[in-house]
Amino acid sequence: MDTKYGPPLDGMAVHSRELTKRFAELTAVDAVDIDVYTGECFGLLGPNGAGKSSTMRMLSCISQPTSGSLSVLGMDPRREASRIRGGLGIVHQENNLDMDLKVIENLTTYARYFGLSRSESRLRAREMLGFAQLEEKAATKAAELSGGMQRRLAIARALVNSPRMVFLDEPTTGLDPQMRHVVWERLLELKQKQTTLMVTTHYMEEAERLCDRIVIMDRGRIVAEGTPQMLIEENAGQEVVELWFADNPTDETAALLSGVSEQFDVLPDRIILYVTHGDSAVNEIHRRGLSPSRVVIRRSTLEDVFLRLTGRTLVE
Repeated sequence: MDTKYGPPLDGMAVHSRELTKRFAELTAVDAVDIDVYTGECFGLLGPNGAGKSSTMRMLSCISQPTSGSLSVLGMDPRREASRIRGGLGIVHQENNLDMDLKVIENLTTYARYFGLSRSESRLRAREMLGFAQLEEKAATKAAELSGGMQRRLAIARALVNSPRMVFLDEPTTGLDPQMRHVVWERLLELKQKQTTLMVTTHYMEEAERLCDRIVIMDRGRIVAEGTPQMLIEENAGQEVVELWFADNPTDETAALLSGVSEQFDVLPDRIILYVTHGDSAVNEIHRRGLSPSRVVIRRSTLEDVFLRLTGRTLVE
């Protein structure tokens, strides 16, 4: 493994304690502890306004913390931010490609920013064209690419300096399902090569598929942390039972379900129960004399966890 940037602290690419970011009277990030291990894919999830972007900006050395300690690639961003950035790749939510340049020029020009020679830049650009499956588009202007191709180019450009850690902000937003899976395959290839990935996404399936561990933030604080499966088991059980009734559910209806599930949500149109065995739960519901008009049993997902922990109401 390249040791140009020094060994990460105890095998950690990121190590933060009490990390805080304030803007005047607003505390965007409130004393969070985050550890990202070398070679893993780490997910940072949360609703809009949860503090994800502010956290990512601090971890990627774009913004300095207000307080707390932070180590990235074994270095202190307060003293060595420029050196750390040399070992990072960043894929922003909005593509920041040079639209008037050709695909190959986007890669070679960006490589030169990191001090690579012209020959090295051309070599890395060709490698990244292959990685992104854009060889046939090398002479095409970025503006003429489809949205999916532009996204792949943005990821390829972020990798042209052979970074040890890559930050990806909503990497597949706006892509169709087929293109999303292509991007996932490229990111999983990176992980297999021990590149550390840090991802923010609103696609819970994407987080389940890619991430080894996940932190869920809400209102500037961490509300849950663990592997996707651990978070699901601890917060949503193994299965979900959704119950619709002829009349909208009430608290009285929910009271009759006491003991069937320790965790349930009463929504305007249905009741959701988080259980270990869906069929057993439904049998018990019928035994109690309840007759829902519709019943759905499905596997618990990370989206269930996300909604349980951060709420189902939009935060402006």
